[in-house]
Amino acid sequence: MSRMKRVKRTLALAAVSAAGLLMTVAATPSVAAPAQSPAPACVEYYQSWRYTDVVNNCAETVAVTVEYTNGQDAPCRVIAPGAWATFAGYGTDGNYAIAVRTCEPSVAEVAP
Repeated sequence: MSRMKRVKRTLALAAVSAAGLLMTVAATPSVAAPAQSPAPACVEYYQSWRYTDVVNNCAETVAVTVEYTNGQDAPCRVIAPGAWATFAGYGTDGNYAIAVRTCEPSVAEVAP
């Protein structure tokens, strides 16, 4: 392998590693709360039969999930300040959202 190819390969590897670290830092929620504790008061939700919208009115990014009356699983979503995420609504069987809780997002859930 020529010296130029080795240098290009080393630079490419360094760039990919740096990008991965930056994505991890940028995507990490900044509101420090224990997982599955109530979401901060500045996080609000609105529901209809089809959707439950969770709005982040906080100054920091939050990671939240929705708790439903029947214990249905909901994904952990990372929401930036001023943004919102959409979850399932209550549907035809009356499965209402009863709380918004903090959560620990997995790497796959944080990916852009």
